[in-house]
Amino acid sequence: MVRKILLSILGVVALAAACIGVGMAFFGLRFQMDGTGMRPVPYVDRTEQRMAEIEKRSVEEHKAAPVVEAAAVEKATPVAPDMSAPWPAFYGLTRNGEYRQGAILTEWPAKGLAELWRRPVGGGYASVTVAQARIYTIEQRRDEEVAAAYDFATGRELWGSRWKAFFQESMGGDGPRATPTWDEGRVYALGASGEFRCLDAATGKIIWRKNILDDNGAQNLQWGMAASPLIVDNLVIVMPGGRAGKCVVAYDKKTGERVWSALDDQSAYTAPLIATLAGQRQIIAVTATRAVGLTAEEGKLLWEFPWRTEYDINAALPIVVNDRQIILTAGYGHGAALIETSGSGAQQVWQSQAMKCKFNNAVLHKGVVYGLDEGILAAMDAGTGQRKWKGGRYGYGQVLLAGDHLIVLTETGEVALVKAAPERLEEVAKFQAIEGKTWNVPAIADGKLIVRNTTEMACYRIGR
Repeated sequence: MVRKILLSILGVVALAAACIGVGMAFFGLRFQMDGTGMRPVPYVDRTEQRMAEIEKRSVEEHKAAPVVEAAAVEKATPVAPDMSAPWPAFYGLTRNGEYRQGAILTEWPAKGLAELWRRPVGGGYASVTVAQARIYTIEQRRDEEVAAAYDFATGRELWGSRWKAFFQESMGGDGPRATPTWDEGRVYALGASGEFRCLDAATGKIIWRKNILDDNGAQNLQWGMAASPLIVDNLVIVMPGGRAGKCVVAYDKKTGERVWSALDDQSAYTAPLIATLAGQRQIIAVTATRAVGLTAEEGKLLWEFPWRTEYDINAALPIVVNDRQIILTAGYGHGAALIETSGSGAQQVWQSQAMKCKFNNAVLHKGVVYGLDEGILAAMDAGTGQRKWKGGRYGYGQVLLAGDHLIVLTETGEVALVKAAPERLEEVAKFQAIEGKTWNVPAIADGKLIVRNTTEMACYRIGR
């Protein structure tokens, strides 16, 4: 009997293996890992068809796009920077994931928000930035990385600046990771292998370029360069992770000349941000082993706090709580900590397992942190580190804050509206926005929600 059962099991396994083999050989069946890094997810690879469609549309759309010089764009939008560039950088204006331009719809139709446009895009995990009626992102198209500009209203591609580069990684996936940054008519785009370009935002023409790994004697990370560039005054800050004082590097944003560099650390995947703590305006950066505060003018170390996870993976943005405190969070069982800074250093206030953000960012609202704790939405008291609630399996997606609501983009491409309430999880609405594995961070600007993943990008009306 046991022998028959074993033979039956082996037969089923052999049949399944044969079916998988046929699917992979003839129908494009492939497998990719989900956010746990342990669960393979099947999908049908239609890369060739998608690339052909993107290339065809690019040619047609570039011909239709009017030729606009940078000066013309500046004259066409004589408004304050925070209005003309509502989402100019990764995770928003101040990298806190909060949409502040107005109220959003809190009652959604059963079929979801109204779709304004949809289009195919290249691979990679970059988010988008929005400035002067354009969307900027970076994609993998065949063996090239492409920094691209799209019309915000229609989704039409306006230009694409390309270079030879193909970062491949079997577990996480292929393509560029770092979201471009917009500033004063320029776009700063960083590829997964370190190619860094300052481009004219109107035309895509190269103003200056460097490879930040080569320029700083650094080795690439296992999952590629992912820290989005930060603009501070006349500087652009990147994190190549070069030793000999070249972990964090500041270049002149207009010329590309090096201004200062700091630290000997290996870099991580976390983007730097600017904040004022303990009365000192500073750059907050997270490396593979610690969080630090650096002076913006010369990169002088103000404080440091040890922060090392398994595999040296730090990916979540620090959360600025007030004028002295920040919250750090990380996955792989590491958890969260509240750090208080002063003129003499930094010290831990509390440590907690209530929020473990792996490569997802959390938001702060009325003293409560909301984020995906290893794929499950959770709320944590910012003052104590105590969990308020945990529930809602959204996978390794991303979270934004809009008013008193959370916008959750799930790992499978759904968009959910959840109340930012400390009492309990209350999901208001949810619909399928895009198809496929979705790790990219969404953006909201001028009442529109932009979502993308490795295959498509779509825009929805979310403002009232």
